[in-house]
Amino acid sequence: MASAASVNVEELLRSVEENVRSLEKAPNVVRYSSEELRRLAEQHAIKTKYGNLVFMTCVRNRSAGLTVYVGGPRVMDHQKLNEKQTGILEKVPETLHKVHNYIKRAPLVRIDKVMGGNEEFTPLCTMYVSVQRRDSVRLAYMLDLLLFDESETVLGRDRPRLYLLYVPEWQEKDRQILVFPEIGVTYVLGSDYFGEAKKGFLRMAMWCAKQRGFLGIHAGAKIVRARGPDGRLRRYSMLLFGLSATGKTTHTCHDHCLDPGLGEGIEIVQDDVVFLRKDGSAYGTEKGFFLKTDIDPVNQPLIWGAATKESVALENVLVDYTGEVYFLDDTLTGNGRGVFPRSNLNPEHLSSSINLPPLDELDGMIIIFITRRNTVVPICSKLTVEQAATAFMLGESVETSAGDPTRAGESVRVVGMNPFIVGDPVEEGLWFYDFLKKNSDKVQCYLLNTGGVGEIMIKRGRKVIIEQRALRPQIQETAAIIRGIVRGTIKWTYEPYFGTMVPSYVEGVSIEKFKLENFYSREQIENLVTQLKLERAHYLLGNYPSFVKSVQLTSELAKFTGLDVVGYDVVLSDREEVLVRRGELLRIIDDRLNNVKGLHKG
Repeated sequence: MASAASVNVEELLRSVEENVRSLEKAPNVVRYSSEELRRLAEQHAIKTKYGNLVFMTCVRNRSAGLTVYVGGPRVMDHQKLNEKQTGILEKVPETLHKVHNYIKRAPLVRIDKVMGGNEEFTPLCTMYVSVQRRDSVRLAYMLDLLLFDESETVLGRDRPRLYLLYVPEWQEKDRQILVFPEIGVTYVLGSDYFGEAKKGFLRMAMWCAKQRGFLGIHAGAKIVRARGPDGRLRRYSMLLFGLSATGKTTHTCHDHCLDPGLGEGIEIVQDDVVFLRKDGSAYGTEKGFFLKTDIDPVNQPLIWGAATKESVALENVLVDYTGEVYFLDDTLTGNGRGVFPRSNLNPEHLSSSINLPPLDELDGMIIIFITRRNTVVPICSKLTVEQAATAFMLGESVETSAGDPTRAGESVRVVGMNPFIVGDPVEEGLWFYDFLKKNSDKVQCYLLNTGGVGEIMIKRGRKVIIEQRALRPQIQETAAIIRGIVRGTIKWTYEPYFGTMVPSYVEGVSIEKFKLENFYSREQIENLVTQLKLERAHYLLGNYPSFVKSVQLTSELAKFTGLDVVGYDVVLSDREEVLVRRGELLRIIDDRLNNVKGLHKG
């Protein structure tokens, strides 16, 4: 929890609003056309053999650990701040004074865009970029590719105004991102990473959407047409949730080898964030896709084709002196990025709309949570309503050596697989749970594990030793699983450890090779399963007990969450016991975790 007692929040917000509004007619602000932005940005780029542009940045990742939300209790009370964030918050009045003095003198470029295209809700997005460093103009160019011009989209009745101020040249020691959700303003200070603009606007828009009864979700969206065993062609909407590096965009933009000759196919809608409504419809946000550039033409042909056209802006991708692009080379960074217009995708696989239709216009909806675990989580699990709602709250994956080598293999959990939630995460989890319950006859939910099974890892201090690598499902195998889901051809069997249904047969995939018994002894399996279940129970009870109290507690949910090993029978008999016995249950979990934690992580 972050305290705002030491600052007058209302005064701060008023100051921010006044200073941002003052830029409307400021003499140091200029605007450029799309053509002018491209021409100016091109002066600071490497041109590839495809004719697209590659830019090099100083900061190559989002500064999540330096991002602070400022506002009233609904905004502030659910932050968990690290030491640096606490220091940033304490100095907000001083920082704002410096920023507001600076932007009166710095040369600024302004760009106005629209998020979404529908008759109800389309935020208006204005970005001011300091071009004291001339190459910073590329940030405006990339936003121009990502969002809509007012003339090329449908404007909604409700158009909240969102502002983002970029000062890339701010001192590195004071790098920070200040978010003021209630007034729709974000300041990006000391970073030139474009992801701060993209996520900055989406974060504010998701907050606005929540106030209007929608749920902003971090998920790819598409329409899938597939013919079932009965010969009938069905049309489903599909949402794919996933943290970075799990395969969300890869599988959103994959055709799953469906057969066009049978009328099957996909219609890609969005790759990152949509605003979900209780009728199952969803409003899209962007006209461009923000890709991670570790792509190849064999496994990701649709993305590859879109990313190798002229109208693409890339960041920190290796290009040689001939203009050849090395998408899979991570010499410069493991987080190469790019923006391409969604119109670059093959039109055969592209939806004409950026929005999903309501459920009453479809045969159903398929929701897929993509995780990346490496040990005992099945590569595919069919979830009950309660398990799916809890999977949303768990938002589970693992840390990779590319992310933080000192934490490799450790669990990462982010509610909704969405690092951009402002406010109470439980509020969003219960909205999603209510949505699933109301639409249980038309919504199917699955958990796909793209990490694999079978890993044995040893950590000695800061050193990580992989004694046995996980057997990972290949992209085509995961695509085959999704194809089997939409066609309805998978055969299912009960999985006793986590209480889910798992495939016993998938066309095109040898399911037998992923059996845990191929990699571990019975004792190892039980220890790894117990460790994961205890971690889940500790996370839910320790952070979100009100969610656990609100969801219907079933035996299947108990196995999925680990409550079956920490006194679930007591919790089931009395719902109030979740809160009353929380401390005791957490102590039990800690003791048991200490017993089962050994050489294995993940």
